[in-house]
Amino acid sequence: MMAIERRNKIKEMLLKNKSVKVSELVELFNVSEETIRRDLYQLEKEGIAQKNYGGAILVETLQKNDLILPVRQRQLQYYHEKDMIGKTAASLVKDEQIIILDAGSTTWCVARYLKNASNLTIISNALNVVEECSQHETASIICLGGELRRNSMSMVGPQTETELRKYNADYVFLGTSGISLRHGFTSSDLYEAEIKRAMVSVGRKIVVLADHSKLQKAGLISFCNFDEVDIFITSELADKAILKEIEKRGVEVITTPVS
Repeated sequence: MMAIERRNKIKEMLLKNKSVKVSELVELFNVSEETIRRDLYQLEKEGIAQKNYGGAILVETLQKNDLILPVRQRQLQYYHEKDMIGKTAASLVKDEQIIILDAGSTTWCVARYLKNASNLTIISNALNVVEECSQHETASIICLGGELRRNSMSMVGPQTETELRKYNADYVFLGTSGISLRHGFTSSDLYEAEIKRAMVSVGRKIVVLADHSKLQKAGLISFCNFDEVDIFITSELADKAILKEIEKRGVEVITTPVS
């Protein structure tokens, strides 16, 4: 089993049981204690786990939100950082432009600030994004159809992809599960990756958004390479050396303060 698969299973256990023990994980996955402790350290960096003696517990903010959907849980993680990234991304948008917003917690933050531009056309496959954009009185909002993915509250599948390819957008804003210098921008969901690829194909400017925890992580599948992305927006918490490498690949990097 790959490390990312093991960590995803540990996440599921944390969300279900609120805590995990190193000894039990060692036996379950047949790996060393050192490996499990590295896994828990990574989950702590991602804002999901809080390590303690003998294991880890689910972070308090997620414990208080047992009944919310995973997309809402992701909105809680690094919320201030994602909010600042979303605000910076929205500042790129001008009046009367056509915008495509991917599903995700950071793109939802972009939607919150688009009301500063008037007469936009906003296209999205994410129900929470569409709901947020509905508060922008001058915007024309297009909700893409398809099959509902409950974890992300997004529409995916052939219908979604076919509808997407009818449009041309000034900006496409995409979230990502991970960014790898080797694999580019990645997603942990095969079906969502297909929709992201379709979005990339119809955008004039492609903007990828990610909090600092996504760097040097690789999801299940790549949805675009660095040469397909115009702008990458993250925060000042991101590793500067990695950002320089991304810039060398021709991507404009924007870092936003979080203080």
